[in-house]
Amino acid sequence: DALMIRSGTQVTGDIINSQQASSPNWLKALRSCLALYGEETKSWEVYRGDSFQLSLKAEEALKAVMHIKSCVRQFTPLDARVVLGLGEEDFHPGRVLEANGSAYVRSGNAFEGLKKNKLLLASGNKAFDQPLNIMLQLAQLSINSWTSTVAAVVEQAILHPEWKQIDIAKHLNKSQSNISEALKRAGFDEILMVEEFYRKALQQL
Repeated sequence: DALMIRSGTQVTGDIINSQQASSPNWLKALRSCLALYGEETKSWEVYRGDSFQLSLKAEEALKAVMHIKSCVRQFTPLDARVVLGLGEEDFHPGRVLEANGSAYVRSGNAFEGLKKNKLLLASGNKAFDQPLNIMLQLAQLSINSWTSTVAAVVEQAILHPEWKQIDIAKHLNKSQSNISEALKRAGFDEILMVEEFYRKALQQL
């Protein structure tokens, strides 16, 4: 049903410093991460070596972006620049790179104008975008300083919201105090607050 109009969220991103990665495994990690949010080519694609697109439900989008960042930042000195475009999906021929609609246009346009910012949201609604983009700017202060160890802990906390710190500790073979310290350094509680605010704000859109 290629012509069905539906609300969609388009994530457009690329990997910063992809040529300088200490390990070649980052691409495999990125692809595994994206695969959790849908089917390759239909819902997501990696193209031009280090750019990617992901189409998914608006409610899941910010969590997915944080997850992608936690995957990528485990490979020093990589980071992901990401834009979330919210709007309509007018046409989807079965390939995300060929789909279009306002969600895709907003995502692409905002991505062109990113500059130093590494995380931006564009819905076309200023009252929605402005406070959230300020929060995301503040969240970046923590995210920009995630070490690969901190990023690995964040990834597990996002993947397993039901896990306690002791479960993450067992999984990563670390002490619970290591996990507690890493989540604090990551600003994880605050990031969850932003994510919850985003979900609630979506309902008002």
